[in-house]
Amino acid sequence: MVKNFLIFLTTFLVVASAAMAQGVQPSAATAKNSINVGVMLPLHDIDGDGRRMTEYYQGMLLAVKELKKEGMNINVRAWNLPIDADPRATLLQDGTTTCDIIFTPLYTKQVKVLGDFCRAYKIKMVIPFSINGNEVDKNPQIYQVYQSPDEMYTTSIQRVAEDFTQYHPVFIDCNDTTSRKGPFTFGLRKVLEDKGVQYNITNLRSSEEMFARSFSLTQPNLVILNTGRSPEMRIALEKLDALVNANRNVSITLFGYTEWLLYAKFNKEKFAKYNTYIPTNFYYNEMSGNTQRFAQNYRNAFHHDMMNALPHFAATGYDHAMYFIGGKTQWMQTPLKFIKTHNGGYRNKAFMLIHYKQDGGIDALQY
Repeated sequence: MVKNFLIFLTTFLVVASAAMAQGVQPSAATAKNSINVGVMLPLHDIDGDGRRMTEYYQGMLLAVKELKKEGMNINVRAWNLPIDADPRATLLQDGTTTCDIIFTPLYTKQVKVLGDFCRAYKIKMVIPFSINGNEVDKNPQIYQVYQSPDEMYTTSIQRVAEDFTQYHPVFIDCNDTTSRKGPFTFGLRKVLEDKGVQYNITNLRSSEEMFARSFSLTQPNLVILNTGRSPEMRIALEKLDALVNANRNVSITLFGYTEWLLYAKFNKEKFAKYNTYIPTNFYYNEMSGNTQRFAQNYRNAFHHDMMNALPHFAATGYDHAMYFIGGKTQWMQTPLKFIKTHNGGYRNKAFMLIHYKQDGGIDALQY
């Protein structure tokens, strides 16, 4: 452990000494209306990580192109930082110490070295994707975009407890032994119990009569499944169809999971029928003129379509660049809302409920 620290310290001092020799101080200011941007991610075509991060970087470049048209002076340097790379070698390369902001890394094991470097040179460090650890709580230069499932569940529980007080909650056990939704469903049940709110639990295998007994005829019902999987969701929708066909006075609202956005194309009518709310921190509206123009611009610039993924990596890169480089708070897919930690950097707390309304409209409710 001591040996590893000494190796890092030696490498770091070499970087710092080289920078000082060139007249670069850790707090060096850039030219007016100019920003130096670094990208240290796996930018290669070897595996899925490289291809996804390359698309993310391409989205950033589209944003930079637009910002330059607005008169901004932006210099972008990119370094390939794959999973097996030592970030200390990358930090020794020309241009690293003069960055105002660096988007990095993809892998948790690289965070500490990069974070210490950015802290020493007063460089903003944006961690755009999933990592483990709590460096953001200790390093004031870090902006952590990724939110863990537990963070999302906590916010979702709060929203249900505060926004759906007039509803009768009904939990449906979907018999999915692979489900990881327990922290949400059990957490929500605990909060409801603490508030003295009565709720019912039923099962997809219950008879129609037993299933119906869990629902209120005098209150709107808020239905929560204990899985995010599509097969169980479709069975639940069929069960709800039978219920409302037999009981016209039953009012149902669904509260789903982010994964449901993947299934929305095939279930949009059912989502609207049941007034569905889906918690998420991103939303890509394919019908929006902005997203359609972006998809075409991406196709024109890079001669292929974006990957079939949610969220779209190019759109994510675009929004991140617009926010951190251009200072834009408008978003196309990925809103950002940062809260400062007590002694460290900033955590993203952006949260939305995508509401599929019964009139066919879709609202993105931001919190």
